[in-house]
Amino acid sequence: MTTETTGAPASAPSVGAPTDKPLDWHQINWRQAERTVRRLQIRIAQATQAGKWGKVKALQRLLTRSFSGKVLAVRRVTENTGKRTPGVDGETWKTPEQKMTAIDRLHQRGYHPQPLRRIYIPKSNGAQRPLSIPTMRDRAMQALYLLALDPVAETTADPNSYGFRTARSAADAIEACFIALCRKDRAEWILEGDIRSCFDKISHPWLLTHIPLEKAMLKKWLKAGYLENRYFHPTEEGTPQGGIISPAVANMTLDGLERLLASHFSKTSRAGKRAKVNLIRYADDFCVTGSSQELLEQQVKPLIEQFLKERGLELSAEKTVVTHIEQGFDAPSTNGTQISKGKTSQVLHYSVEEERQDLPSEDQKAYQRKPRPDRRGIDSRTEPTNSRVGTLPSPCG
Repeated sequence: MTTETTGAPASAPSVGAPTDKPLDWHQINWRQAERTVRRLQIRIAQATQAGKWGKVKALQRLLTRSFSGKVLAVRRVTENTGKRTPGVDGETWKTPEQKMTAIDRLHQRGYHPQPLRRIYIPKSNGAQRPLSIPTMRDRAMQALYLLALDPVAETTADPNSYGFRTARSAADAIEACFIALCRKDRAEWILEGDIRSCFDKISHPWLLTHIPLEKAMLKKWLKAGYLENRYFHPTEEGTPQGGIISPAVANMTLDGLERLLASHFSKTSRAGKRAKVNLIRYADDFCVTGSSQELLEQQVKPLIEQFLKERGLELSAEKTVVTHIEQGFDAPSTNGTQISKGKTSQVLHYSVEEERQDLPSEDQKAYQRKPRPDRRGIDSRTEPTNSRVGTLPSPCG
């Protein structure tokens, strides 16, 4: 078996723990580690497409026990924005020696996650959002297993899901809304959906049955509980907001909704074409287009409610509304605005330039090359007379 040190040949990479692993954090061959993990992820995605779930499980096991996966997991939790935020044990990994020691601690045998540290952060409406912070070791273990889960999640994801996904952003959700609504034969009604406490209410039995991950590990994270004011609170539902793997798990919980609507309103049938049903989702925030208010309220909404009920979720009655396109609506998790201009031309209005200016200078050129919705027909000198600017909802609902 070859080693994964700086001098390891690129033609013969190792997927498991090397016999002569680096003794120093700065000696790790990061390019080789990334290639090894990437190769295993491609094989997991291919097995998922072929429906070979036994092979998926075997490859996931190989990845989560590989030295390459462990070093990338430790690097992720020690270089992200939360690297200085400790869990209940007060521990952070700052020095190269601590990071190398952490790699050796990422083993499955005898692993038991510690309770999460509960804090609260303010929401835009003045309420408090609970945030649960795992320990560094638990974060690294979740990052390791996320490397194995991500290929499955990306392969099985809904086409118009844009939140917490690789190479997708809120701008893509805006573009999808534009494509669904900009033409003359567009839908004129939009169901703005909001799921009540999405992360906190997902059914544990459903997750353990349907998420393709080691059940023992997933159950340990779900049942870890949290500490608040030195009191332990067990968790019987939901996945913690603050866990690295939680966004992927929540996305997989909601995947399938677009396919459900497509099966009931098929674009290959006349009735399906007349319904003009399209779903655009950003994490737990979504909108559904339709040809009439009655269609969305009497046919689409009950389907969504049944879909969510199976997963222990429900729509928020206060925030889930059906809106006509002339009134404008909040695009999923963006500051986009649907406006009407005249009687025949309705366009999606948002500031691309302001969004581009917020990026680092080296990313602005790449951002500028990204395809954008066709904005022909918009008079930039004219202020819209009927618009409602959307707020930026949190991805956790």
